[in-house]
Amino acid sequence: MAKKILVIDDDNDFVESIVNLLEAKGYNVASASNGTDGVAKAKDNKPDLILLDVMMTTKDEGFNVARELQGIEGIKGTPVIMVTGVRKEMNLPFGFEPDETWLPVKQVLEKPVKPETLLNEVADALK
Repeated sequence: MAKKILVIDDDNDFVESIVNLLEAKGYNVASASNGTDGVAKAKDNKPDLILLDVMMTTKDEGFNVARELQGIEGIKGTPVIMVTGVRKEMNLPFGFEPDETWLPVKQVLEKPVKPETLLNEVADALK
């Protein structure tokens, strides 16, 4: 059975390209354009992996969603890869590192991300 991936991102062009890329590799992909809808879809669909943006409705929405997802029974432990342009957009001199409390994600990838890099990280997270 195909692995299920949920993409939570408000950039329609990015979502369309990622959905096409992942579906071409045989993944079953759903998407949501904000954190509230993303959490609801995660609860309903129980994805095997979540790709999550940071800046959606608010500049830090994705950080809050990542923490919220880890508190939901049946979703907790689902790997999350954060794919974001927040560092460049906010001109931050630092990146973000996953940790169990503040940023409970498997990996943080900076946009724009190369398709091969994304596919490799997805495959690694789904092992």
